[in-house]
Amino acid sequence: MNNFKIKPVAYSFNSFFKHYVSGGMVLMVVAVLAMIVANSPLNNAYQSVLNYPISLQIGSFNLFSHHGEPMTLLMFINDALMAIFFFSVGLEIKREVLVGELSSVRQALLPIIAACGGMIVPVIIYYFIVPEAPGCNGIAIPMATDIAFSLSVLGLLGKRVPLSLKIFLTAFAVVDDIGGIIVIAIFYATNLELGYILAAAVILVFMLYANNKLNIVNKGFYVLLGIVVWYLFLQSGIHSTVAGVLVAFTIPSRPHIKIGKYIEHIRENIHSFPISRKDSIILDKLQLERLKSIESASNHVISPLQSMEDGLQGVVNYFIMPIFAFANAGVVLSGEEGQIVGNVTFAVVAGLLFGKFIGLFSFTWLTIKLKIANMPEGMSWKNLAGVSMLGGIGFTVALFIATLSFGDTQALLNQAKLGIIIGTILCGLIGYLYLYKILPKDAKSN
Repeated sequence: MNNFKIKPVAYSFNSFFKHYVSGGMVLMVVAVLAMIVANSPLNNAYQSVLNYPISLQIGSFNLFSHHGEPMTLLMFINDALMAIFFFSVGLEIKREVLVGELSSVRQALLPIIAACGGMIVPVIIYYFIVPEAPGCNGIAIPMATDIAFSLSVLGLLGKRVPLSLKIFLTAFAVVDDIGGIIVIAIFYATNLELGYILAAAVILVFMLYANNKLNIVNKGFYVLLGIVVWYLFLQSGIHSTVAGVLVAFTIPSRPHIKIGKYIEHIRENIHSFPISRKDSIILDKLQLERLKSIESASNHVISPLQSMEDGLQGVVNYFIMPIFAFANAGVVLSGEEGQIVGNVTFAVVAGLLFGKFIGLFSFTWLTIKLKIANMPEGMSWKNLAGVSMLGGIGFTVALFIATLSFGDTQALLNQAKLGIIIGTILCGLIGYLYLYKILPKDAKSN
């Protein structure tokens, strides 16, 4: 029996694949648009808009402030909107751990080990090319795999791609996200304020208690406290996006009404639903009450975790991520050569193009050869090589880490962004062409 077992009807994968594929295409278009604007006469206006101060004032209190200074629009995008993105990622991670491909050690072992290789080797390659500060501050940039982009490229091959290959890519990319979150939390914390950290920790513990002991499932309760936790993290020195992930872990995964009770409730309401003798388009009072009862039960049969994850998909894929890409992918291709292309560019490209491939493929190969885990059904060494190349498609989290690494050094930040874009394009193109060539023409998803 395969350790990495396929679940053809698993909600976790099918829902995730359905929502993310087209989102990658939107990101690609927006990234190109950002580069065009940044290298056009509109660049001054582009920079002015990003540096425009914003606020949400309640008396003398500004929610969108950092240590008393109002956020710029760029800071708001990177610190507030991206906290929602990471909240969505946290919900996805929790769901995968509970019921998805990371729900058991046997299922999770192969993608976890593969993802570790895909994070370790790019870091080594980057450090080998850029061993000294300040360039080595971006050592974590090529660690990440962009799920939206990579699944979009894989989706272009349609039913020729085995389901196990799609699941494997999704699973190790989720583990990559976990690694990126850990790196952000540990290595990009500055000037820690223990008072804020302690206050945030107390609220998070209370949210867990409310979930597990008080059985509170009201989404508004968790959203309100989540905003408080985000603000405390913003002032604490730990990057505020980490708050999004931690808050997601407190969201209840059980529904208010269990499915069996829900079905029984629906049957009772349908059985007692009064039939109007007149062909009227207006419902009578009793009919309206029965339908409202059914609607209320339907809202309570979906867990807050599943409801919030599903509700955020459109906002994240078609609003937050494109705005982030437009604000951060604008590489200015002018100036001295060292400011445009440098060792950081080469290090990022090498990390994504060679590091991710070598790390993912070699660690997977060793894991299977040492019989720690079995090859998933439908996967082969050839198509594993292709999906390992797609693992080098890094964009959203890579750009985010680049802004954290080189936010105060524009030349290095431009080099890193250019490396991310070049590496992403090369990995996507090579991976697609290779898989297009080696996958059977008449293959169907399992």
